[in-house]
Amino acid sequence: MKLRASLLAAALVLFSGLPGTAQAVEALTLTRALELAEKNSPRLKIAATEVDRARSGTTSAKAYPNPEIEALRGGVRARIPGVTSGQGVSVSIGQPIDLPSHREPRIRQAESGLESAQLYAQESLITLRADVKQAFYQVLRRRAEYELSLDNQKLLEQTRHRIEVSVNVGERARFELVRVEAELANATNQAQSARLRVAQALAQLKLLLGIATDADVDVAGDFVPATIDETLESLYTTMQDRHPALRRARVELRRAEYRLQEQRALKVPRPTLFAGVDRDPDQNRTLFGVSIPIPVWDQRQGPVGEAVAGLQQAAVLGEQQRMLLRGELEINYNRLLVARQQIAAYEGGLIRQAENALRVAESAFRFGERGFLEVLDAQRVLRTVRADFLAARFDKQSAIVEIERLIAKDLIGDSK
Repeated sequence: MKLRASLLAAALVLFSGLPGTAQAVEALTLTRALELAEKNSPRLKIAATEVDRARSGTTSAKAYPNPEIEALRGGVRARIPGVTSGQGVSVSIGQPIDLPSHREPRIRQAESGLESAQLYAQESLITLRADVKQAFYQVLRRRAEYELSLDNQKLLEQTRHRIEVSVNVGERARFELVRVEAELANATNQAQSARLRVAQALAQLKLLLGIATDADVDVAGDFVPATIDETLESLYTTMQDRHPALRRARVELRRAEYRLQEQRALKVPRPTLFAGVDRDPDQNRTLFGVSIPIPVWDQRQGPVGEAVAGLQQAAVLGEQQRMLLRGELEINYNRLLVARQQIAAYEGGLIRQAENALRVAESAFRFGERGFLEVLDAQRVLRTVRADFLAARFDKQSAIVEIERLIAKDLIGDSK
């Protein structure tokens, strides 16, 4: 009796802690969750500031150099007869010349930086949306696992009741009652663990959505029945054309080329035009001239070498990014194929066979033709099949989300 009371109390605690049973909670759809994430996400705000900074960089790159004005005043003292003493004034203005060979690659480099920042913002968006979807479906999975554990607990409670009646009338040994009580205690513990995993998944989702961890929310939805029918090569082609990370790698390579072009162009010194007036007590002089640095000691070997290395590094990083994303695409495509095959097998008869096996074992147990262990084995098989079926459904959904991220489906807004 004490064990029964403790199991009943544990069950009440589990049901009272299930989201949505104690009080009304906000049910988040996937669309609403994505809206909250895009509104509150710090990573999107950081990406937006990067775009603003790059846009300011293009403004700086297009700016012309400022002129320089020099004004001097001093005394003039005569050293020979006939020369007037007094105050002398010198005023000059210099304008550095922004050569087209310097200006064009600098501007193109800044514009490439802006494009790269915008692509980074797009990449941050699709990554965030994929993370939110994964977290959302993870909550659905954990909640389904919790419901399965509650069903298993209820089934064992019914079995325990039948065995207890049989033991009380002397039809069965007390060992069977002890065995089923141990199974029930284990099922109760599994249900409690499943409930905690639901809370953990919800906490991860709240973190991505930028809402308070103590907010009372739940999710409303189900796994999407649709799948992906394109071939792997077709998906790879789409990924090559549209994924922001690969496009950004190409932009960064072009940006490195402009940087190298600029550094080589800077070997030609930038001239500065001068015009000025010198006024002495007895004469005025008008001056025009040009100032050109002579590249004797510094011929920019260092900056050019750095730009060459940067160009090589951009090419290697772009190839590395392409290989990594292709590997991710192949892995998730194979995950999708395996999950679809497993789902077809479960829906094609495995679940029904496990349910029939349990019904046969329970009927035989009621008529005394089989023992309690056969019923427990049939229950375990059914529980395992249902759990594996749920895992296969989640793997399929998770693979679809990752493939959609890799082909940048969210950028055209057709996967909400």
